[in-house]
Amino acid sequence: MIREVLRMGDPRLLQVARPVERFGTPELAGLLADLRDTMAHLNGAGLAAPQIGVSLRVVIFGVKANPRYPRAEAVPDTVLINPELEPLAADKEEDWEGCLSVPGMRGMVPRFRTLRYSGRDERGERFERTVEGFHARVVQHECDHLDGILYPMRVRDFRQFGFNEALFPGEALPPEE
Repeated sequence: MIREVLRMGDPRLLQVARPVERFGTPELAGLLADLRDTMAHLNGAGLAAPQIGVSLRVVIFGVKANPRYPRAEAVPDTVLINPELEPLAADKEEDWEGCLSVPGMRGMVPRFRTLRYSGRDERGERFERTVEGFHARVVQHECDHLDGILYPMRVRDFRQFGFNEALFPGEALPPEE
């Protein structure tokens, strides 16, 4: 089912989400189906459970190679539950981000370039990946939602934050994160 995505200003987006304790339940399966349906409907790159009003540490993400993401590598469709992130180096890179909870806007956000993330899949099986670049950015963006952080909170220079049509007049942009 396609769910309403909460927008910046809703206090539920600022809460720290609770860990998932039980796997293989109809409730978890329903949440994942709703996240997938909502993300697909809105052409997002990822979606976190708090964005649809569910305070659980669950994110999904995935991006196919796409001309709308000309510089971005493909990111596999992933369910990540109770994630843990470990930066592998201190260096960060800045790039534009958008968000379904902050529609119509973009901001330049610093993120760790390389990291290892681990967590559980929908069956509760533990997995780990080492990633870089756009994949690392997407994971960090989505996992921030689990700690009540929206990307504008990470923008360093507000001259590089604004409405899409003002920042990029006449340009087609990739879907929101």
